[in-house]
Amino acid sequence: MAAESTQFHEAAERLTNDLRHRALIQKALGGYYIKRDEQKEKYTDWQQARAVAASAKYEAVNHLDKYLVELSDRLEARGTKVFWAADGAEAADYIAGVARAAGVKRIIKSKTMTGEEIHLPRALEAAGLEVVESDLGEFIVQLREEAPYHIVFPSMHLTRGEIDATFREKLGSPPADTPEELTMIARDVMRQKYCEADMGISGANFAVAETGHISITENEGNARLSTSLPQVVVSIVGIEKVIPKLEDLAVLLPMLATAGAGQNMTCYNTLLGGARQPGETDGPQEFHVVLLDNKRTTLLADPEQRDALHCIRCGACLNVCPIFKNIGGQSYGTTYPGPIGSVITPHLRGLQSWKHLSFSSSLCGACTETCPVKIDLHHHLLQNRRNAIAKKPVWWEKPVFVGFAWFMRRPRLYRFVAPLLRLGGPVLHAIRGKFFDPARVWTATRDLPPAPAQSFKEYWRSRHGKR
Repeated sequence: MAAESTQFHEAAERLTNDLRHRALIQKALGGYYIKRDEQKEKYTDWQQARAVAASAKYEAVNHLDKYLVELSDRLEARGTKVFWAADGAEAADYIAGVARAAGVKRIIKSKTMTGEEIHLPRALEAAGLEVVESDLGEFIVQLREEAPYHIVFPSMHLTRGEIDATFREKLGSPPADTPEELTMIARDVMRQKYCEADMGISGANFAVAETGHISITENEGNARLSTSLPQVVVSIVGIEKVIPKLEDLAVLLPMLATAGAGQNMTCYNTLLGGARQPGETDGPQEFHVVLLDNKRTTLLADPEQRDALHCIRCGACLNVCPIFKNIGGQSYGTTYPGPIGSVITPHLRGLQSWKHLSFSSSLCGACTETCPVKIDLHHHLLQNRRNAIAKKPVWWEKPVFVGFAWFMRRPRLYRFVAPLLRLGGPVLHAIRGKFFDPARVWTATRDLPPAPAQSFKEYWRSRHGKR
């Protein structure tokens, strides 16, 4: 078993049995469901809004060659420097080079999952730069030296007591008992970091080809400060974040807020158009945009699963996934947890090493049903499973299923054997926990139900006779 798979299964088993952790996450998500549904009811037609949002992303993803060039041209026309990065190493090297050329020592960074994907903070710290996360949740997990737990809520797995303990240990702060006190401790530290930072780094929720703007949506204002105060600003943008027109934001921004956090609109929505222009009194002197591929074009080349690039990183699929709600986000061992991560990670990081994520699903379809841009997530999980088996089949699976199909196509044989199978239940109950337990994987966490006294067909004949 691959190291990634072993790590996943060990973490999943540990956290599944941690009832305190499960209760904490499910309580947090319970409040989210109420707010999300309240906001969805305000739409005249939520399903039509999903269709419109999906159409905008479909147009962009299926014409990336056109819209990315248009975006680049619009940005460069205002003095923005655009860099096309084939992978994470190229992106990190470019950003580190910009920092060296500008004499940067300290970086303030707003939340960016694309930056997490390529381990950007680690690469910049290796280059001798100080990198501080400005998003409160990201700042907390950075202090704890942990990966973000959730795409939208990086520290949702922590109690205020754990956050207080982290602040006291790492920042030397006095004890704090309320969310307001904890926020003020982080704010005092962060304000100083904003003033000292030589460079700001942001991600992008969307990139508007028509106008050449980077769209950032947030609830704290930290991204706006991170891209306004420093003299050098870099936005790292996955190439799939491009959208055709500015008017597409009219549906995408409120849907991102509703699906992601149960809000009518996110508090701060910012459009970055470039560096300070002649006659302007504020803004950065340099603005750089890094357009990152990192195997996205490999996924783009797959017409069957291409729509996974429509993702707007709202996290809605994580919030409804029964697997995520039990094992948490850090168990996945990858930047993107939950259903969307289980779909795209095998494409981004290798199918055979990460196929276990696609097999760890109930296939209930809740992720597909909730996705605001209508990505066919649970079918993509099945397709990943199929592709993994096709490339590296398990030797015993085919003969087992061939035998099962042969048996099930013979009703007389099935009717003859079925009564004997009912004896299996008492036998399994008798030997469970003894020298051999063929149902160990199932019965380790479930009660084995007793076999029925008669089959449905036997019951039917006893009531109605043969027909």
